[in-house]
This record gives sequence, C-alpha cells and structure tokens, in this order.
Amino acid sequence: MSCNYRLLVKNAKQVVLICNNGEKYMTKHGMQHLCVIENGSVVIGSDGLIRAVGPAEIIREQYSEASFDKVIDATGMCVLPGLVDAHTHPVWAGDRVHEFAMKLAGATYMDVHRAGGGIHFTVEHTRAAGSSELLASLSSRLIRMQRAGTTLVECKSGYGLELQTELKMLEVIEEARRTLPINISSTYCGAHAVPKGKTVAEATKDILQVQLPRLKEQMSAGSLRVDNIDVFCEQGVFDLGSTRSILQAGKDMGLNINFHGDELHPMNSAQLGAELGALAISHLEEVTDEGIAAMATARTAAVLLPTTAYILRLPQPRARDMLEAGVIVALGSDFNPNAYCCSMPIVMHLACVNMRMSMPEALAAATINAAYALGRSHTHGSLEVNKHGDLLVLNTTRWEHLIYQLGGHQELIRYVVIKGNVVYDNEKTVDL
Repeated sequence: MSCNYRLLVKNAKQVVLICNNGEKYMTKHGMQHLCVIENGSVVIGSDGLIRAVGPAEIIREQYSEASFDKVIDATGMCVLPGLVDAHTHPVWAGDRVHEFAMKLAGATYMDVHRAGGGIHFTVEHTRAAGSSELLASLSSRLIRMQRAGTTLVECKSGYGLELQTELKMLEVIEEARRTLPINISSTYCGAHAVPKGKTVAEATKDILQVQLPRLKEQMSAGSLRVDNIDVFCEQGVFDLGSTRSILQAGKDMGLNINFHGDELHPMNSAQLGAELGALAISHLEEVTDEGIAAMATARTAAVLLPTTAYILRLPQPRARDMLEAGVIVALGSDFNPNAYCCSMPIVMHLACVNMRMSMPEALAAATINAAYALGRSHTHGSLEVNKHGDLLVLNTTRWEHLIYQLGGHQELIRYVVIKGNVVYDNEKTVDL
C-alpha cells in the first residue's frame, strides 16, 4: 500500500485491543477475556482513524510501500487504547483543601455541606470567576489528565445553579473542546444542588422553564454542543419526582441521561434511570438488588467512582454484585474539589483493591464501557479499525503494570496519542 499515513506504532510486545468484534460494551465474561495481540503493530491514517491493527509481521508486509508521518518503535513496550474518564467536574474556582482537613477530623460530606462548604462554596467562587480564569484552570487540569493517559473525558457544569454561570461553564467546556486535543463529552448539570434561598420545587422550575429552554436555543444555533444531562438525585437535594421531570426534559432535547444516583441513601435512582432509558448512572454506593437488576436489563451503565468512596470513607460500590448480575460497569475519576484525582490508572488500582475488580475488568471499565456510558463506544474505547487513533504506549512489557504500580503512570506512560498525533511525549528518564 503506497499511501501516506499519520502514524505507525510497530513491534509492540503487547497490543491490548480490549475487543475486536465491534462490541459497544462488555459485561462480566468479556471483561475477563480482553483481546491482546503479542508482538503487534497499529497503523493510523491521515484522518486520525485506525487503519490496521494486528501482528507486526503481517502489518510490515501489508504496509511495506507506505510512508508514515511518524513511526514509533514500541519494541519491549505495550500499546493500549486511550483511557476514558466517564465522570468529572473540572470547571471551578476556589480552593477546598481545608475541607479535606475537616473530613479527616470526622466531618461527613453532608456536615461540610451544611457548614456552607462543599458545592455551595465552589458555586460562590465559580459565579465570581471570569471565563478566562475558568478556562485556564480547566485547560491545565485536562492536560494533566491527558498526561495520565485520559484521551476522552466527560466534563460537567453544575457550580452555577443559575442560568448565567451554568452557560459560562458550558461555554468554557466548549472552548476547551475547540482548543485542546483531548476528546470531551459535555454534561449540563444545573441540578447539582438546590441553590441557597430556593426550594427544590423552585430550583426545578428554574431549570425546566429558564435554563433548559436557553440551553436548547444555544444548541440549536450551533453555538454550544452539549451531550448529556445530569441531576444529583439525593435526600435533601433533588427528589425522585424532580429528578424524573428534569431528566425527561433533557432527554426530549436529545441529551443522554447520565446522572448521580443512590450515593448517600438508597433512593431507587437506579430503577428510575432504567425506566427512563438512562445511558448511565454514577455513584450507586447505596444501590439495591432491585436497582442492579433493573440496570442490567435496561443496559444502563454503572459509572463507579472509587476515589469518592475512598476519600469520604463511604461503603464501596458493589462492583462484584453488579458484574455478576450482568451490569455494564464503567469507571470515572469524579475529579472535583472533593475528590482531587486526575489519574485513571489510580482509579483502576483503587477499583481493583477496594471494589475487588480484576485488572482486565478495570481496564475494560476504563475504556470500552466508559466510552459506552458517554455514547461514544462506536468511535472510542478499543483499538479497532475505523475507530479514533487514540492510544497509549507504555514503557513496560506487560500492560498490567499501569494498574499494579500505584501512582507509577508518570514513569510508565511513554507516549499519549490522540487521532494519530503524539500529544504527550514523556522523554524524562528516571533513575531506577
């Protein structure tokens, strides 16, 4: 083939495809048997899409006449799909490190919330911040995620709780989408908390009658792209009735339902999500057996957040029960001022140790299943022909080291590639 291609990654010790039959998601059995090629190569076309992935010698023969803009010799290294972070809150101002001290001293999430901290503290600072300040901090956080191997990330609004600031946050996410290589799935989360001075009914009415109609206008005009709608369905926040009406209104606008449920109290959020055809529900620390069964039947992904349970010392999400029941389990970092973690390798490690997932299950949950939770598994989440050429090259002979070495991703990740372009080249050598 005498064409020109963007990138050849050749002779990798392992190429982890995740899956190779166009699966949109994987459940328990598939997650335990990932598709891995020993001594493989990957070809990415000039359009940034994967043209070929397979045994190195076959690709060498097929592409002997081809020219490549860049060639990476991955001898002794591993190639993985770019990681997908299915749940983050990365747009905010104000520092909440003092709250970590309160939590370590025994305060609960709701204690901090009632003391004027938590979401309300961040709302105050985010409302006061200018767009350029928010964009600068968002960009630096996203670049940090990218260095840790994330190539597709979900980004929520939700620290405005009123029209102007929610729009400001979504516009900042849109600007980051336009200016950074990392892929972004944008989520409107105006129902993240009930604003001070409003009742749940008033907050719900504002979202349905003021915020969503304006959002719809902006989306129709093409000035804003929003993919998902989120509500914090929780005791003392948005009840089931309000959650249902907001999510349904978002779905009617063409948004995917992807919301916070059953985190601190069993609210039957999982059953509600399944009934509404939700693409994903996050948290689920307090989900019931009935909720798990409903999610499995509805093919609603469970986005589990091991960092949150770890930092808040909550019961661990029931990953094993969900996997046994056939639920599509995905992972997210829940990056936010309460759980400050940018690293999906650390999230996978915590998922294995604290939620008892195996390493193949955790990797599938942070790739194909996280992409499914964002409605993007047809283009992202595995190394298959015609998907985006988003991949990691690891300086190790076995892919499991990315999970096994807690916090070791800084040294392990040699290259991060998005659409065939090297967006991070980690040439720093480390004395071992």
